[in-house]
Amino acid sequence: MKTNPSQLPQLLRKGLAPVYLVSGDEPLLVQECCDQIRSAAKEAGFHDRLTFHADQQLDWNAVADEFSAMSLFSDRRRIEIRLPTGKLGDGRTVLERVLQQPPEDIVVLLISARLDAAETRRKWYKELQTKGVHIPVWPVDADKFPGWLQQRAGNQGLSLTRGALTMLAERLEGNLLAASQELDRLSLFSNGTTIDEEAIEQAVQDSSRFNGFELVTELISGRAAHAGKMIGVLQQEGENSLGLLAVLTRDLNLLLELKSGSNRNENPSAFFKKRGVFQPQRAKALEQAARRLNPMQLQQAINLCSQVDRAAKGFDELSPWHYLRDMSALLSAQR
Repeated sequence: MKTNPSQLPQLLRKGLAPVYLVSGDEPLLVQECCDQIRSAAKEAGFHDRLTFHADQQLDWNAVADEFSAMSLFSDRRRIEIRLPTGKLGDGRTVLERVLQQPPEDIVVLLISARLDAAETRRKWYKELQTKGVHIPVWPVDADKFPGWLQQRAGNQGLSLTRGALTMLAERLEGNLLAASQELDRLSLFSNGTTIDEEAIEQAVQDSSRFNGFELVTELISGRAAHAGKMIGVLQQEGENSLGLLAVLTRDLNLLLELKSGSNRNENPSAFFKKRGVFQPQRAKALEQAARRLNPMQLQQAINLCSQVDRAAKGFDELSPWHYLRDMSALLSAQR
């Protein structure tokens, strides 16, 4: 079956399905849906967790072995499989076999980029619709973002004036992950008082040092030398690379979408405006990158994002900042 994120909590209270698929390009909403499923599974006794990343190096035979193996001491397990491209590839046969007769001691969580139409016509997906649950996560439309932001603030006990809400919405430009982080920071010094424009300005001043969002602009702009310095500072300060990775992946996918298919001849300025990119500096950086980079470079950069993600989560011996330096070199190259 298919459901939306708002219905997921109610669905989980009714009991666990054997397989869940959470797909979409909004990292914050995808993460929150996955956390709800994980929490419900742990409460039901599925404490052990195995995680696989479906890149070119994944051995799907090893995944199949885990599904057929008996759980140690009869403990029930969660098996999570990340699909960074939204495609199962060689794993389709394995998932089809699992979905035909799901193990009772395993809950499967598939975490995927947005699925394309071709993937939803495949046998594994049709089987999942009958045996499991698909939660597609869609971006929040630009005109609905202020309302989303206000609701999110209210859920955290924050009260914003209309001017503060407008200023915050313009600054964040629909970036849900950045919005969540900004609201967390505002809650630290609000002390229950209503947040006005002055408080927002003060918060901006407090975060005036290098940050991940500035680094994304430097990477997209191809300014390798300055990006390298910023990477060094952010690494030393213990910045979480996953926050900036979500923004970088979104921008790279926008560029690839513009350079591919029916959008290839579209005016970049109009294209990005339609997709909610209104901040002048970011729009300019994306327009220049669209002229400078080709689809192959952009696809290589998206693949590097997967390496950054793996490294940040401890699945790689190298630091995520190592791969971001590779990203800097790749995006600064002239075609």
